[in-house]
Amino acid sequence: MTREELFLNIKKKKSFLCIGLDTDITKIPQHLLKEEDPIFEFNKQIIDSTKDLCVAYKPNSAFYETLGSKGWISLEKTINYINKTCTSMFTVADAKRGDIGNTSKMYAKAFLETMNFDSITVAPYMGKDSVTPFLEYKNKWVILLALTSNTGADDFQTSVLTKNNKMLYQDVLETSKSWGSIDNMMYVVGATRVEMLADIRKIVPDNFLLIPGVGAQGGSLQDVAKFGMSKQCGLLVNSSRGIIYAGTGANFAEKAREEAMILQKEMEVLLEKYLN
Repeated sequence: MTREELFLNIKKKKSFLCIGLDTDITKIPQHLLKEEDPIFEFNKQIIDSTKDLCVAYKPNSAFYETLGSKGWISLEKTINYINKTCTSMFTVADAKRGDIGNTSKMYAKAFLETMNFDSITVAPYMGKDSVTPFLEYKNKWVILLALTSNTGADDFQTSVLTKNNKMLYQDVLETSKSWGSIDNMMYVVGATRVEMLADIRKIVPDNFLLIPGVGAQGGSLQDVAKFGMSKQCGLLVNSSRGIIYAGTGANFAEKAREEAMILQKEMEVLLEKYLN
């Protein structure tokens, strides 16, 4: 998916919502366990009930890997279903890969070619040659980890470097932005680090940012938009647990839709405010 196609979809749906499909078999409604593939059935119903309200889906591969080969089958069925039934939907493989070049080539092929995701989250720690293989696919995206929302983020990400007196995450942004472009590189910035968004926008004013942490983690959507929105929106705000686990009974998909709609309506107001 191109940048222009993504922005057009944001304007069409009046939404920059990304729904995380962090599907835990221990948390899905019990009645689904009788299905041949409970994980896929859960995802399918969530997708069917929310696809008009969001512009992206983000399965986290860990929730599928933990089930072994069955989990991978569920993940493949999920991405295939999205690509078949939601042709304008942006897809994120939240896999957080990052290794030396030859291994990165295989990771890139697995997620961007074989499974046909639009993008993949990548850890930048091993440097340019570990990221470049992911950037070789036309109309595919790297989403580089920059500043995360977990409590351990400050162990390294905000450490000040002696070589330039910048924090590590700032150095990651400055260095990596030349590896790709605004058309194939996004960054992960946690919604709970909103006080740093203004500074981040000074470094990468036009790149899209994937913002987790809104909803169950307590991040403020209004603050994210205030400090992070660019002239082409430039935001994909993710909510996972707050949407997909909003209901536990037979009407779980309906409850998920209700929660997604709350966020979409808020986003509609924010887009009108900051893009017009």
